[in-house]
Amino acid sequence: MSAQESPSKQDEFWIFGYGSLIWKPPPHFDRRIPGWVEGYVRRFWQASEDHRGTPSAPGRVVTLIERSYWASLADSHDSAPAKVWGVAYRIKADRVAEVKEYLDIREINGYTIHWTPFHPASDTDSALLPPAQKGPIQTLVYIGTPDNAQFTGPQDPQELSEHIFRSKGPSGLNRDYLWGLEKALDELSPESGDEHVKDLSNRVRAVAARYRCEGRADPTDETDAATEVIDVNGTTEATHDEHHHQFRRAGSVDEQEETEKTS
Repeated sequence: MSAQESPSKQDEFWIFGYGSLIWKPPPHFDRRIPGWVEGYVRRFWQASEDHRGTPSAPGRVVTLIERSYWASLADSHDSAPAKVWGVAYRIKADRVAEVKEYLDIREINGYTIHWTPFHPASDTDSALLPPAQKGPIQTLVYIGTPDNAQFTGPQDPQELSEHIFRSKGPSGLNRDYLWGLEKALDELSPESGDEHVKDLSNRVRAVAARYRCEGRADPTDETDAATEVIDVNGTTEATHDEHHHQFRRAGSVDEQEETEKTS
């Protein structure tokens, strides 16, 4: 379904997240369902000047590429799963306009609105689905298409991993976005992993290890905020590699925006 073309018959408003929305949900959702969409490939081919990078040093975040177009490109990661896993959120009816406005700001850097069928995971509680739902749910999704200025196209995986390792922006380290996505996908389903994301994650870990072994300074010049969690008693709990993501509903758009900047 093309950009701006909303589904004609659906009373409920659902959003599909395939990147940071998986673990940083939008405000005012009341249902969260893991599942997948088809016909796309997820790639770190979108430059980020506003969240995980800056205008002078853009980071890299994911977008979706139509599979038919991706197949025409020379991608070093030459395979991709048929299903792009993520999460669908139902937004409370009286908050739809507010959330749309919030997401338009959050995803403004090259992303446009599209609609796509979402397939709930097979073990989804039927009580979470729209009434009398048969087949997929039409969901809104933000995609950075190949004609947007921030689209990078195929990149050498090692060069891309080095770039991600040294990038940061107002929302934090680019590597944390990558590792957060890897972890979030692994937690959705036994089949929801993404080899493109996994390979980049492993490469970035190797880059970080190389810097440590060589005694080199972190190029971001800041402590990785995701390496430890301090609880209210001041004790260190664990790294993000050892804990599941915790989901909560932000009470307002303002609160969610603050979460975006500090998570």
